Amino acid sequence: MKARWDIFCSVVDNYGDIGVTWRLARQLVAEHDCAVRLWVDDLRAFERMCPQVDVQRAQQWQEGVDVRHWPAQWPVTAAADVVIAAFACQLPPDYMEAMAERERTPLWMNLDYLSAEDWVVGCHGLPSVKFKGVQKYFFFPGFRPGTGGLLREAGLLEQRQAFQQDAVAQRQFLQGLGVFAATGTRLMSLFAYENAGLASWLDVLAADGYATHLLVPEGRILGDVQRWLGVEGLTVGDVHQRGALTVQVLPFVRQEQYDRLLWCCDFNAVRGEDSFVRAQWAGRPLLWHIYRQDEDIHLDKLDAFLELYTEALSPAAKAAVVALWQAWNADGDMAHSWKVLLEHWPQLTAHAEKWCLEQGLQADLATVLVQFYLNWI
Repeated sequence: MKARWDIFCSVVDNYGDIGVTWRLARQLVAEHDCAVRLWVDDLRAFERMCPQVDVQRAQQWQEGVDVRHWPAQWPVTAAADVVIAAFACQLPPDYMEAMAERERTPLWMNLDYLSAEDWVVGCHGLPSVKFKGVQKYFFFPGFRPGTGGLLREAGLLEQRQAFQQDAVAQRQFLQGLGVFAATGTRLMSLFAYENAGLASWLDVLAADGYATHLLVPEGRILGDVQRWLGVEGLTVGDVHQRGALTVQVLPFVRQEQYDRLLWCCDFNAVRGEDSFVRAQWAGRPLLWHIYRQDEDIHLDKLDAFLELYTEALSPAAKAAVVALWQAWNADGDMAHSWKVLLEHWPQLTAHAEKWCLEQGLQADLATVLVQFYLNWI
């Protein structure tokens, strides 16, 4: 019989939580023949990346996944063989009782946030708390051997490389989004949280001698873009030009389309966790806007990733990347650090591809989860 999996997702950061769990649920079904229920407390957030979902239904099937609305009043539900609490969300008390009542207790894991910090390797897979004999385990995604790896569907990198080598496919995809960038234009994407440092970056792009076409999917950064442009009511489809910079607003697209958008661009500014990982699979230089946490503990995660990511770069290129990322995550002045970064563009482009391929040699997150379960039983 198929192993039954329950994945619980409490939507906290708009789309990051559901983005990760939706990718994971589909991959477990498609590649590992698992029976997956995905419990989501906010189906309207889910609808943005799965438009066919019916937000009024308590249960429905989407791409082989049994999608359930996680209600305030929990229904009587039998516990699954594997239970994943995504990002430390609290399981319903009645469901926890159902886990304890099973003849064979389930494997219970907390799928934690992604981090490159050294301690993650030592904590991955360790037992955590118990509930009436049901043991919970830490499960940490990561970039190093000994962690849970990164979400990566089978054949993803081969698909990406083929797409990036097909100029016609890229042009047709972009035109489908209403994007008509001139040949030789630097194509960039911007998906970020609110950032006071954006204006200085857009200023330097507008004053550049090289044309840039900036694609901005709907999101929280749009208000800052609108203020810089000095316009009101910036909406999907709007295109504005200032100097060498063209700014275009794109709709919020499905995950597969967003992947291809990243593959088309020469540089990707991303945020959170899901888009951060997908930008790395694009094999292109990137800029990460990390989710802010109390007491600035997010900066430790930022520094840990930068240390790992820039390890193979020349000292000057490393300094340029670190300066840009730190300025972006401190709402700082982006102008000087961007100009310095451009001096190392060829090296950074080659490095992004190399980093992607190196990470692709490690087992992906879904595979590691399944193997963890097989070892456990």
